[in-house]
Amino acid sequence: MRIEARAPTRIDLAGGTLDIWPLYISHPGAVTVNVAISRYATCVVETLPGRRIELVSQDTHRAESFPSFGALERARRYRLPLLAHLVRQFPPLAGLRLTTDSEAPAGAGIGGSSAMAVAICAVLDRVSRAGFDRLAWIHISRDVEARVINVPTGTQDHYGSAFGGASVIHLDIGRVWREALRVNLDELERRIVVCYSGKPRLSGLNNWEVFKAQFDGDRRVWRNLEKISQVAQAMRVALERRRWDEAGRLMREEWSFRRRNIPGISTPMIDRIIAEARRAGALAGKVNGAGGGGCVTLLIEPGARARVESAVQAAGGELLPVRIDRRGVQVRVTRA
Repeated sequence: MRIEARAPTRIDLAGGTLDIWPLYISHPGAVTVNVAISRYATCVVETLPGRRIELVSQDTHRAESFPSFGALERARRYRLPLLAHLVRQFPPLAGLRLTTDSEAPAGAGIGGSSAMAVAICAVLDRVSRAGFDRLAWIHISRDVEARVINVPTGTQDHYGSAFGGASVIHLDIGRVWREALRVNLDELERRIVVCYSGKPRLSGLNNWEVFKAQFDGDRRVWRNLEKISQVAQAMRVALERRRWDEAGRLMREEWSFRRRNIPGISTPMIDRIIAEARRAGALAGKVNGAGGGGCVTLLIEPGARARVESAVQAAGGELLPVRIDRRGVQVRVTRA
């Protein structure tokens, strides 16, 4: 039997970082607005005779194997820790080969590892007959990621991967939940340009630094996050009412507050891409994820696409053609 799952990555339009528990507890009404895109993580499981477990990551060119599930559980270290720890959550009924691949560039900031985790959960759920649903996959993949990287993780990536489309992730006390953003996806798709500015060079520039700063009592960071929360709530309204100029203004404002949180969240390349894109007609631009490199999302007027894309390339960015994924994680089973 061969089981394949494919899960989309995402871009965040406003409110990123707030989805990390318990950051949002200090910012009542916080939301994250994101959009699933057609850069996919894939996972394929093929059942094997016997009990052997084989793990293969095609995009990172790594592999490891274990004579049995018990041997995998007893191992102290893994070459592919995300894959191994997820297999531990779904004890297989027989031997298997699990192979992953990703279309997200290195350090892209578009939730590539989260999309991969959701795809792996979807496949392993089927092969182990666990019977969980998409919400369970979100929670399992989030918690396993946190275990692997040893810092708190958010959930916005996982919701985008599991459900697709455009999402408003509500971050309430006692409940985190997704609402579909009431926006014409075809129109939004025409207004988005995504590009890659290069892999982040400074691994310390991540959301963990912001997390620590807020809980260490840094009032400047708290105020910036509160402004980001307010902007994200307003962004949701602007998009649903098709107020694109207002959405552009809000994205510029969000990026302004975000880059104040950590020195170096932007780079000369990112600054150049956004500035040149704005001169070519883009309404706004912002980095995805923790910054220091990775992908930049630009909000444009549809008629400016050719000019903006040329400006991005002239500034040194790599265009990433994307569409909005409407379906979220999908699973296909093939029987021999």
